[in-house]
Amino acid sequence: MNSKIDLHVHSNFSDGKDNVNKVLDLAKKRSIEMLSFVDHDTNMTYIEALPYAKKLGIQLIPGIEISAYDFKRNRKVHVLGYNYDPDAPNIKKLTEPLLEKRHKHSLEQIRKIEAYGIDVDIEEVKKTAGPLGVIYKQHIMHAICDDHYTCPKYTTKYRTLFKNSGPAAGDIEYIDYADALKAIKQDGGLTVIAHPGQLNSYELIDDSYQLIDGLEKYHPDHSEADLERIDALTEKYGFFITGGSDFHGDFGNTVEIGIDSELLKETAGLFR
Repeated sequence: MNSKIDLHVHSNFSDGKDNVNKVLDLAKKRSIEMLSFVDHDTNMTYIEALPYAKKLGIQLIPGIEISAYDFKRNRKVHVLGYNYDPDAPNIKKLTEPLLEKRHKHSLEQIRKIEAYGIDVDIEEVKKTAGPLGVIYKQHIMHAICDDHYTCPKYTTKYRTLFKNSGPAAGDIEYIDYADALKAIKQDGGLTVIAHPGQLNSYELIDDSYQLIDGLEKYHPDHSEADLERIDALTEKYGFFITGGSDFHGDFGNTVEIGIDSELLKETAGLFR
C-alpha cells in the first residue's frame, strides 16, 4: 500500500466519535505517514495525541479548524491552522470563548428539544462528549437516535430538530475569519481555507489572499470543478494545497482516512 497523508481528521476532542488513539491505530493500518488532527476550536488534540503518534511512527502536525464567519457575505468559513506554536496563546484567546459559547448553546438546545417532547439523557450525552466536555449536536443526536449518521432516519430527525424552524435551530455567534487567520499567523502557523467548495468560500480569497498560505484542495465534498478552481487560485497567489478525509468516525460520512502522499508531496516538505 502506498504511503498516505491526512491533514484533516477529527477526534472526540470536538465532533468526532473516536479518541485519538483509535484514530491513530486506524491511520497506521492505512499506512499514513503524516497526520493532523484539526478538531474544532481547540489546540489540545495535538498535545494529547503526540506520544502515541511517535510510538506508531506517524508524523503529527499541530492542527486546528477554527469556526469562523464571513460577515461581508453572511456565510460560515472554516479556517485551518497548521504547524503553529503548540502553546497557541493567540489561537486560544480566540477559540476558548467559542468553546464556551458552543457548550452553553448545546445545553440550551437540549432544553428546547425536551420542551418539544423528546427526552434527552444528559448522562448519555456527556459519555460521548470527549476530554474537553464540550457538547456538540452529534452528541445530542447520539443520545436520542439509534440510527447511524448516514441513515435517512438520522438525517430526517437531525433536520427536524436543528434546521429551519426546528426547536433547536440556530447557531452561536462566530468570529471573523480574518481574525482567525491573523491569530494563526501570530502563533507562527500556516493558514489554510478549509473545503472552499463545501462552504463556498472562494470570494473571500481575493479579499484576504495576503493572510492565506494555502487552500484545502482534496476533500470528499469537492467536485472536479472545485479542484480546477483551487488550482487556478493556487497559481494566481502562490498558495500551497492541503487535503484530507474530514474523518469523524461514526459521527460523519463514511470515508477512508488518508490520501496518496504524492498528491501532497510539496506540502509535506513544508512540515518536515
